[in-house]
Amino acid sequence: MRERERMETLERLIAERGFLSVADMQAATGASPASVRRDAQKLADAGRARRVHGGLRATGGGAGLRAPALATRAFDVSTTINVAAKRAIARAAVAMCVDGEAIIVNGGTTTYEMSTFLRERRLKVLTNSYPLAEYLIHETKNRVVLPGGEVYRDQGLVVAPFDDDAIQHYSARLMFMSAASVGPLGVVEGDPLIARAEAKLLRRADRLVLLADASKFGRGGGIAVCPLSRVDTLITDSATPESALAPLRDAGVSVVVAPPEAAENSAA
Repeated sequence: MRERERMETLERLIAERGFLSVADMQAATGASPASVRRDAQKLADAGRARRVHGGLRATGGGAGLRAPALATRAFDVSTTINVAAKRAIARAAVAMCVDGEAIIVNGGTTTYEMSTFLRERRLKVLTNSYPLAEYLIHETKNRVVLPGGEVYRDQGLVVAPFDDDAIQHYSARLMFMSAASVGPLGVVEGDPLIARAEAKLLRRADRLVLLADASKFGRGGGIAVCPLSRVDTLITDSATPESALAPLRDAGVSVVVAPPEAAENSAA
């Protein structure tokens, strides 16, 4: 994420939340602690936020009445990153589906790339991604189910704060999930609301298929969604080093490396 995008993201989140810690700023931008501290100082110098111990506070002392926001990178920004790898991974993911079955697809730009490959499929899809839902509704014959909740525009997510919503009666063989990062401690997200929403969806699926390109390995921090033992299959790209895959293999995860030519063919 470029500096301008980081600054805009941080300013929006500060206005929404009133306060951002250094960890919040890292999760929202994917930048290093040193970079977000520099960004924080620039915002403070420009009078757009106030430096306080541990982070930044809104200049008005609190959050205004604005659209809700999450401490993660915006959907439109993420769609421009590692596109070929994400499409290769998405193609391999859709190949696991069987027409007529129910699946779950969480919100994210890697899972969104499944949309094109779902065009000719006939599935029942529960998703908290409204960009994916919109595509499936208008461009495919798949049945679409959305959970209730509040819309987070920047991430393209519908997040429900309650446990007793409509999805408690949904059941699926497979859930396809992306993540902020993957490591020995499990699958990690950058915002607690997203982590909680994904954990709820995960309870409705028999098997978890994790979609993660090489950039998702080796990152630190965040909120754990589930341990590696809950992951049935990881689909990644050929740039992911074996050292990053070893902990998953040791945990019994089946690893699928999407071939590079899948990305090239899908772009045709």
